Amino acid sequence: MTRRKLILTLAATSALSALVFSAARARDVPKVATGFVVGILCSETFVTGLDPARNFSETTEAMPGVGLITWAMNYQVDRVTKDVTVTLFGLGRSHAVYREGMGCTLDHGEAFADGPLPPATPQAASLPEIAGPSLVAPQSPQLAAALDRAFAEPAQPPFRRTRAIVVMKDGHIVAERYADGIGIETPLLGFSATKSVISALIGILVRDGKLTRDQPVPIAAWQNPDDPRHAITVDQLLRHTAGLALGSSLQASLASALEPVNRMQFTETDMAAFAESFPLESTPGQVWNYHDGNYIILSHLIRNAAGGHAADVMRFARRELFGPLGMRNVVLPFDGVGTPEGGSQMMASARDWARFGQLYLNDGMAGGKRILPEGWVNYAASPTRNAWVGYGAGFWTNRGYSYGASYRVEHGWPRDAFFAKGTIGQYVVIVPSEHLVIVRLGRSPNAPPNVDGVFDLVRDVVAATSGKAQLAGGN
Repeated sequence: MTRRKLILTLAATSALSALVFSAARARDVPKVATGFVVGILCSETFVTGLDPARNFSETTEAMPGVGLITWAMNYQVDRVTKDVTVTLFGLGRSHAVYREGMGCTLDHGEAFADGPLPPATPQAASLPEIAGPSLVAPQSPQLAAALDRAFAEPAQPPFRRTRAIVVMKDGHIVAERYADGIGIETPLLGFSATKSVISALIGILVRDGKLTRDQPVPIAAWQNPDDPRHAITVDQLLRHTAGLALGSSLQASLASALEPVNRMQFTETDMAAFAESFPLESTPGQVWNYHDGNYIILSHLIRNAAGGHAADVMRFARRELFGPLGMRNVVLPFDGVGTPEGGSQMMASARDWARFGQLYLNDGMAGGKRILPEGWVNYAASPTRNAWVGYGAGFWTNRGYSYGASYRVEHGWPRDAFFAKGTIGQYVVIVPSEHLVIVRLGRSPNAPPNVDGVFDLVRDVVAATSGKAQLAGGN
């Protein structure tokens, strides 16, 4: 065979392989699209208590490209059996089941490994109370104007769909507001803000000596020293530099349905086993690639360290994190084998998300109790090399000089700010220099920038709560 024929043969083989692979992935698109929607509808119907029609409309409007197929989607909510089914073109079908205390789990036709969770044991919070039982009205005209602006809707789409805002200064709520049908104790989806909670639980395991940041992770499938995945560390999973070939989770759009990581989330009973089976596409530690697979694997580590079952995970999380912070309205769903869906599915009230942010403002302390290891907060906020959006170890960050950090600073965010972020408009922003935690939850498209109004909100709140503004308000 001549060199030219060899090159043409190899090119044709590669093209055919790519075509077959793309076709195989394309078959997953209906299942992925319906899986994303069915999980949200189930969670926010049976946990949050929102109207399914409103929820379906607001969610699909916030996802670029999904409007093209919304007309072909149908959903059924059964309030007796507490489950939801979504179909697309009558072909793709996803089914989610609500389980008391566990939220909603996608049903792939296999028996769930873990049953109902035990009820939470009452536990005194170590974090001082952040507010009384009543709604906290804005404590100044400037704060009221900031919230007015954040909840205001433009005349034309894209809409903001702000659902909740909580502003804390010096450990106390100074303003909060909620959309109709949502209140102080309503659990709301944090989407990828869940990753920041998983980072905290990993930190607690590091504090207790059950994991180390910079040693190879104890994943059974990677224990062969000749397997290049053997070198992957907790730090690399937290920073999204592990190098696994799972695609990207940066976008919530129709196009992202082709990513393997979304097949993991919406078609697999055992998400961690799927993620852990993938090969490397880059050397661990060298390339930044944000995807949920890293945090599903971290969730698997948490499950194993806690005892191996969903109930063990929840006892651990309640005892070590949720209880000490007074987070009483948290739902952490699990996959079919009992691994927390740690990439994107935790639900908590806006006040609970604020309590979580306050832990990081307090350098990992709740009252006099150390929750996170000393230095963990700075570690979590420290920038990851090559993370162009500005990302640390479980938190987005303005520290360092990435494109994303510089863009946010240019638009009024303090340089020391870092934040938990979830797709389509979820934020828990921590600003140490201003003693601020700002929670914004909603259902907004990811683009264009600031369609959710969060740049304006942070800038307005910083201005409204600064010493100079408070002095002016006092006069």
